[in-house]
Amino acid sequence: MKKKDKHGANLFDLQRKYGFAPEEIMDFSSNINPLGPSSLALSHLKEELDKVSVYPDPDYVKLKKAIGTYAHCQEDSIVLGSGTTHLIADYIRIIGPKRALLNSPCYSEYQNELEKQGSMIYYYDLDYSKDFVIDVEEVITYIRKHNIDLYVLTNPNNPTGTILTIEEIQKILEETGVKMLIDETYIEFTDIEKYSCTTLAQSHPGLLVVRSTSKFFSTPGIRLGYGIISHDEVKQEMNQNFNLWSINIFADILGQYMFYDKEYQNNVYEHIQREKDRMVKSLSSLKDIKVYPSYGNFVLCQILKDGVTAKELRETLLPHKMVIRDCVTFKNLDSSFFRFCILSTKANEKLLHHLLQIFND
Repeated sequence: MKKKDKHGANLFDLQRKYGFAPEEIMDFSSNINPLGPSSLALSHLKEELDKVSVYPDPDYVKLKKAIGTYAHCQEDSIVLGSGTTHLIADYIRIIGPKRALLNSPCYSEYQNELEKQGSMIYYYDLDYSKDFVIDVEEVITYIRKHNIDLYVLTNPNNPTGTILTIEEIQKILEETGVKMLIDETYIEFTDIEKYSCTTLAQSHPGLLVVRSTSKFFSTPGIRLGYGIISHDEVKQEMNQNFNLWSINIFADILGQYMFYDKEYQNNVYEHIQREKDRMVKSLSSLKDIKVYPSYGNFVLCQILKDGVTAKELRETLLPHKMVIRDCVTFKNLDSSFFRFCILSTKANEKLLHHLLQIFND
């Protein structure tokens, strides 16, 4: 049996092993916005807690209106899901691709869902010597050569942080006719106008764009995901497969407010950019660490020092209540790669202090 992909550290395991309280642990492995949910949305939720006794609107009219405004898309192009994993699995099942292309490395759940459908999976290997940059012309050639039905792209990619522009994605779509599933889980941590394909999805029937609220909005507990698609038949089937009231009342309420909270969204974006730039600048000064450019809220690094692995680094940091991601389980990465996400300024300073201490010895 395959192990399920873990989203960050198991805080309960660490609590049992080290005696830490979960709130003491600085989880640099989870990629969740450290500023927490929108206080505006939470305040409205507190005022409406009595709605726990009320069924949600089965059509989610107010929620879809908020998403449409936020994501610059028509409300009738929106499909809802209990997280993006549900939407990804449903889309792959509906279109049943015979040949699918994944970037390598990438999030493992795509492979799991494609294998369930018996799809033949191809991999476009991202080259660390080229900073994992995706060569659009190479991808187009690869899709044509192998008759690819579906190209799955995380944009920005996890764990490499690499990205494609709207124009580059449009070029792939128009020159190959391939169907695309674009996972924009981390898109809000970068320039949305330059990179997000929510508007493109409304003019290209072969494109589904999915987004999560777990990372940017710091709400993994509400399990709210959404997609944008213009293909009428596929959209209709996805909506038919959406169980009545799958989005609970609290997710519905939070969504109605957090998507409108521009001040909160700007604060999250600015914090991540400022802290990421500071961390990258400091770590790039170390000769024993290679820091790769990232458009996400996380940074991929490679240990260049002989005899030191990411697993050993992780174990060294654990007693200090810090958890990084050992990336050896990702395809196309080895034991020298690790990833960390951006947390609070205080937590980032502590991680930076220990990394500088370890690799300056």
